Amino acid sequence: MSPSVVKLTQPMALLAIGLALLTAVRVAVLFVSPLELYPDEAQYWVWSRRLAFGYFSKPPLIAWLIRATTALGGQGEAWVRLSAPLMHGLAALFLALAGRRLYGAATGAAAAVIYSLAPGVQLSCAVIATDAPLMACLSLALWAYAAWWTATDDKASRWAAASFGLALGAAFLAKYAALYFVGGAIVHAALSGAARARWRRGDALLTVVCFLAVAAPNLVWNAAHHFQTVAHTASNANLDDDSRRVGWLDPRGWLGYIVGQFGVFGPIAFGVFLAGAGVLWRKKRLLSKDTLLLAFAAPPLLIVLVEAAISRANANWAGAAYGPIAILVAAMLLRWRAWGALIAIIVSQTAIAAIFLIVFAAPGLADRAGFANSFKRARGWAASAAAVEQAATAQGRSLTAVAVDDRFLFNALSYYARDARNHPAGALPAPLKMWVREAKPHNQAETMAPLDRASGGRVLIANFNPGYQAEIMADFHSIEPGLHAVVVSLDPKHQRGLALFVGDAFLRRPRDPRTGRPLLR
Repeated sequence: MSPSVVKLTQPMALLAIGLALLTAVRVAVLFVSPLELYPDEAQYWVWSRRLAFGYFSKPPLIAWLIRATTALGGQGEAWVRLSAPLMHGLAALFLALAGRRLYGAATGAAAAVIYSLAPGVQLSCAVIATDAPLMACLSLALWAYAAWWTATDDKASRWAAASFGLALGAAFLAKYAALYFVGGAIVHAALSGAARARWRRGDALLTVVCFLAVAAPNLVWNAAHHFQTVAHTASNANLDDDSRRVGWLDPRGWLGYIVGQFGVFGPIAFGVFLAGAGVLWRKKRLLSKDTLLLAFAAPPLLIVLVEAAISRANANWAGAAYGPIAILVAAMLLRWRAWGALIAIIVSQTAIAAIFLIVFAAPGLADRAGFANSFKRARGWAASAAAVEQAATAQGRSLTAVAVDDRFLFNALSYYARDARNHPAGALPAPLKMWVREAKPHNQAETMAPLDRASGGRVLIANFNPGYQAEIMADFHSIEPGLHAVVVSLDPKHQRGLALFVGDAFLRRPRDPRTGRPLLR
C-alpha cells in the first residue's frame, strides 16, 4: 500500500475503532441504567406493537426501529432505546464520509468526533426519540449530496442524486424536519451557479422521484387520516397561540434559543462556528464547499430562530443543522491549524459526555449533587402503574374500563402494565382508555383509545391533573364514594400524586364550541 493511501485511510480507520468503542460504552450504559422510560418513549413503544405507515404525532420510522430492537432482545427499557446510540454512531460515520469527500479524511474524522461528543448527541443517545434516526438519515443525505457535488461524470452524478433523494425520503419517515435539507439544497442552488447547472441535467427530477418513492407510504397514510401528523406538527409551532408569545428579551424566546445552541452543540464548537463563518463571510474567503455546508445549516437555524422569537422553540429543533456545522467547524480548525481550539473542544465535550454517562448509569449521584430534578420524568412510572393496576384488580371484573386524564400516564400504563405477551396495558382487568378533555383529540392516546359511552359503564379513573377532577366527575352519572390518593416517591425531593375513584355511567358533557373545553353544570 502506498504512503499516500495510508495517509488517507488511517484517520478513518482510527475513527471507526473509536466510534465502535464509544457506541459500545453508550449501549452498555443503557443496560445498567435504572431509569425508566420517559412517557414519550413509552408512547413510541406502544406504536411499535402495531406497525403502521404513520402515527398521530410522528412519522413511522421510530416505531419500526423499536419493533426491530425489541424483537431482537425483549421489551426492557434498554432494548427499547437501543437504536438511539446505534443511529448516532451511523450519523457520525456518514458525516466522516461526507467530510472526507469535501475536504479530506482528517476533516471527516474530526467532524465525526465533534458531532459524537456534542452534549445534545450524548443526551439523545440515552433516550429513544425521533432525533437519532433523523440525524442518521440526514447525515447519509449530506454524504450523498457531497458525492453529487464532487461527481466527475454523469453516471456518478445520477447515482448520487438518486441516493440523496432516497436518504431524504428515509429522513422524512423519521421526522418532518428532514424538509430543512430540501431548503438547504434550494439555498445552495440559489447561491451557486455550479449547483444550478448540475440540477438542470435531470438530477433534480431523479432526486424528487426517489424522495417521493420512499416518503409515499406516509403521505398516503396522512391523506387517509385527514393529514393528522402534518396538522399536529404544524400546531406544535403555536404561532397563533397568544399564550405562548414571548417578549424580545424573554429568555424563553430567541435569546434562550441561541444560548441553547451553545449548550446542545457545545459552547466552544458553536462559538467557533459563529465566529469562523462570520469571518469567512465578511472577508469573502468562503470556499465553495463552505458555502454548501452553510446552505444546509442555515434553514433549520434561522427558521427555528424566527419561531423562537414569535413563540417558543426548543434548542434541539435545529438539530438538522448540526451535521453540516460539525463538518464546517472541523474544516475551519484544520485549515487554520487551530489545534488548541480543536483539543479544547474534544477535551471539554469528552468530560461532559463522561459525566452524563456516569449519572445516567447511576442517577443517585445526580440526586446527591442536587440535580435530582433532571431525571424526575424518567422515574416512578412503574410504581404509578402498579398502584393503578392494584386498584383496578381490587375492583374485580365489574370494571368496563380503566381511564386516565393524561397522555403521559396513559403511555406509562401501556408499557408498565403490559401483560406477559407484551400487549399494552394487558395486565389490567379492563381496557385502558383516555378521557378526552376537549372537543377533539390532541394526541395519539385520545385518538386510539377514547373513553366513550360504550366503554364507560363502570370506570376506574386515575386522575393525574388535579385541575381536571371536577370536569371528569361531571362526565359521569355518579361517582362512587371513596376517593383514594396515591403518592409515588420519585427521589428525595419530588413526588407524583394520583387520585383514584370510580365513575358510573359515562356520558360526555357538551364542550364549549370556542375553547373546546367541558361545560360544567
